[in-house]
This record gives sequence, structure tokens and C-alpha cells, in this order.
Amino acid sequence: MSHVAFSDLRTAAYCPRKCYYQRRQDADEREPPPEVTEIRELEPRYESLLEASIDDLESEPLALPPTAYRDRLAETRRRLEEASHWQRLREPDARTVLATGRHCRGIVHKVLEKPLEPVLVSAGKPPENGVWESQSVHAVAAAKALAWEHERPVERAWLEYPAYGAIRRIDLTTRRKAGYRRTLRTVRELDGPPARIDNRAKCGACEFAEQCGVRTRTLRSLLGLG
Repeated sequence: MSHVAFSDLRTAAYCPRKCYYQRRQDADEREPPPEVTEIRELEPRYESLLEASIDDLESEPLALPPTAYRDRLAETRRRLEEASHWQRLREPDARTVLATGRHCRGIVHKVLEKPLEPVLVSAGKPPENGVWESQSVHAVAAAKALAWEHERPVERAWLEYPAYGAIRRIDLTTRRKAGYRRTLRTVRELDGPPARIDNRAKCGACEFAEQCGVRTRTLRSLLGLG
């Protein structure tokens, strides 16, 4: 049985129907847009960003005002230094690693040792607490792939949000692993478009909304003007 891509798991956890349409695209159509790459490239530059002037920060792809961003990132560094994690995150044992597990494979942005942990770098916004469900599934997949290759258990993973100066560490709990297994089954059973999800708030920004046939509400209708 072929390996499932991390990206398919992440997308299916968000919306199985979106995953179905995405898998029908050509490989070059599935490449991340340039803005995603630009945000991820902030991650190796945290130290210089903390020292940068407000004018210089204005030109960076930050999701917060420069002063707020610098304060957030400084607080993140302080918190992680106290727990002896900052340096290992800044100097990982490996970067951009293609990890292949028993069931899935994909790129792990950073790999930490002692203990073995994957780090994923997200171009998006973090939730108020923890990480998004789709990222939880992705993190478990990455951890399982590393564990399979290194023949060692992996108990935790990291999510970094460079545009927000936020870094989260999560435990790979029984609930998270169950979500991964459920999503893995969903992807493997995608032989046709699955039912539409009930959360139509996800549909507004989806590039497959027209193919999917879902009707999204316009701003006028949301304001009661049409």
C-alpha cells in the first residue's frame, strides 16, 4: 500500500472533500504559494528580527504590528530559554528532512534529538490555545514517521508560527493519535468526492468551492443587505 503524504492528511483533517479535489491536481499545482515560503523563511532569522528596527520589520511578512511582533517573539524566547528549549529549536539537528514511516511520508521542517521530536513550521495563525486539528494530525504523522525510521518512540512535537512569533509544544496524546488514524482511513478511502462538511465557514476561502458546488455567502448577505 502506498504511503499517504503529510499534506493529504493535513488537508483531509480540515476538509476531506478539499483533499479529494487537491489530490486530482498536478504536482506543480500543489506547490505552496510564494507567500508561504516567505513566512517560513522568517523562522531561521528570529534573532536578527529581534534586533531589527521598526522600519526593517515593516518590510517583513509579519502578521502583527512590528512592536507587538517583537514583544511576542521576545516573550517566546524568554519562556523557551527558561525551559532550555530555545537553543535546540534555533540549532536543530536537521532541517527539511524527508521522513518515511510505515503509513505516511513527507517533509519535517526541523528534527530535534534528545529527545527525538519533529518541528513543523506553519505559515498560518495559531489558535488561542494549542494547535489546529489539522496540524495535530500532521504532527502525529511526522512523529510516527520519525519513530519508524529511528526505531524510537516520539512523545511530543512542536509547531512554530513565524509570522506571529509563537511556538507551541504538544503532547502526542491518545486523542491526537486517534485523530490521525481516523484521518488516515479517510484519505485511503477517498475514491470519490465525500460528503460536504457542515462547517461552511471553511468554504469561503477554498479554491475548490466552485468545483465542490457549495454556495458561500457574500459580504452583503452576511450584513443582511442582499
